[in-house]
Amino acid sequence: MAILSKEEAQAILKKTLSFSKADECEVSLGGSEGGNIRYARNAVSTAGEISTMGLAVSSTFGKKTGSATINEFDDASLEKVVRRAEELARLAPENPEYVSVMEPQTYRESIAFVPATAAINPDARAEMVLKSLQVAKEAKLEAAGFLENSNSFRAIMNSKGLFAYNKDTDISFSVTTRNEAGTGSGYVEQSFNDVKKLDTLAQTRIASGKATRSATAKAIEPGKYTVILEPLAAKDMLENLVRGFDARSADEGRSFMSKKGGGTRLGEQLFNEQVNIYSDPFHPELPGATWSGDGRPQEKTVWVDKGVVKNLSYTRFWAQKQNVKAIPPARQVIMEGGTASLEELIKGTEKGILVTRFWYIRSVDPQTLLLTGLTRDGTFYIENGKIMFPIKNFRFNESPIIMLNNVEALGKAQRSGNMIVPPMKIRDFTFSSLSDAV
Repeated sequence: MAILSKEEAQAILKKTLSFSKADECEVSLGGSEGGNIRYARNAVSTAGEISTMGLAVSSTFGKKTGSATINEFDDASLEKVVRRAEELARLAPENPEYVSVMEPQTYRESIAFVPATAAINPDARAEMVLKSLQVAKEAKLEAAGFLENSNSFRAIMNSKGLFAYNKDTDISFSVTTRNEAGTGSGYVEQSFNDVKKLDTLAQTRIASGKATRSATAKAIEPGKYTVILEPLAAKDMLENLVRGFDARSADEGRSFMSKKGGGTRLGEQLFNEQVNIYSDPFHPELPGATWSGDGRPQEKTVWVDKGVVKNLSYTRFWAQKQNVKAIPPARQVIMEGGTASLEELIKGTEKGILVTRFWYIRSVDPQTLLLTGLTRDGTFYIENGKIMFPIKNFRFNESPIIMLNNVEALGKAQRSGNMIVPPMKIRDFTFSSLSDAV
C-alpha cells in the first residue's frame, strides 16, 4: 500500500526518529500510486500502474549533514538508514548556510485530495482514451496522447517535534492530433485534481479542429504583431517569470529583479496595471500542499498587485541573513484575468496572430528574462475580428516582462497545467524568423 493515512505515516516517522543519535534529524516519507495510458497513431502503445513509497533521513551534527534513503520499513531497515545518514554526516564538510530544523507549525487541512480521482481504475482510463481516439478517427486524423492519474501523500517529522502531512490527487491529459499528410497539427493539455472536470472528448475535438484548420498554413513575414496567447502559451511564458521572484538571486544581482547599482526592484511597477499574480494552496481550481518542503506553512501570497511586485521568496537562511520573513517559493500560481472569452478577444482584434502554445523555450538573457522558442500546433492569422487562415510557425524572441507591459486585454482565467492563467492579448510581440516545423 503506497498511500498511508496521517496516523500510519506519523507512526513510521516517530519510529525512525527514535533511532536518531544526531544533534538534529529530519525524516520525510512519501508515496504514490496511479496509472497511465500512452497512445500513438490511433492505438494504445503502453499502459500500466505504478506504486511506490520511500523514506529519506537527514541527520546533522553541528553544521554537517548527511542524507540516506530507503524503501523498506521494518524496524531493522529504519535503524539502518538512520545509521547510514549519521555516518555520512560525520564525513560531510560543514555547511555554512545550515539552518536548524523548524519548531512545530500549525497547518490548515489541504483540499487537494479528491476521492473520485483516487478511485480511477484501468477501465476508467481506457474509457477516457477511447473517447479521444474516436474523435481522431472520425476526423481522419492521427492522435498521440498520454493520460495519467496519481494519488499521493507526503509527510515530514523532525527532532524538534514538527509534523506535517498532505495527500492529493491529480489527473493529466495531453493529445496531439495530426492529419495523414503531416501538414496540420493541434494540441491540448489539461490537469485537474478532480477527474470530473476532465472531458477528453471535448478536448480532443479542440485539438482536432486545430489540426484540420492548420493544414494549409501560409508564410507571412516575421516582425512585431499583436498576439492572442491561449492559456497554454501564456503559461509557458509566466512560468519563467515566476521563477524569478527569488530574493537571493535579486539581492546578488543575478536576475531581472536586481536593480542596477545594488538592491532589488521589489515595490516597483514592472508590469501593466492589469497584471495581478498570487499563489494560494486553497484555490478551489488549483489546490495544493499546505506546507513547503522544509515545513513552512504555505499561505496565500500576493506576488504582483496592479503591476507592482509585492513579494519575493526567501530560503530560511537568506531570510535570517536579511532579517525578513521567510516566504516560501510560489506554488499554485494564479494570474487574474477578465471576463472576455477567447472568442471575444479574437472578435476585438483588427489584425493579429493567435498562438496555441510555445515549444522549445530557452533563456537568452537572464537579466532581462529574454526568451526564445517556437510557436506550435496551430498558429492563425486574425483580421477584422475573424480567424482568416493558418500561418507557418515562428521563432519568437520576447521577454515576459515586456510582454506583461504590453497587455491590451485579458480573458477569463482558467487552469492550465500547474497554473491558472487567462488568454492574453499582447501588442508588439516579436517574431524573429519563420520555422518549417508543423
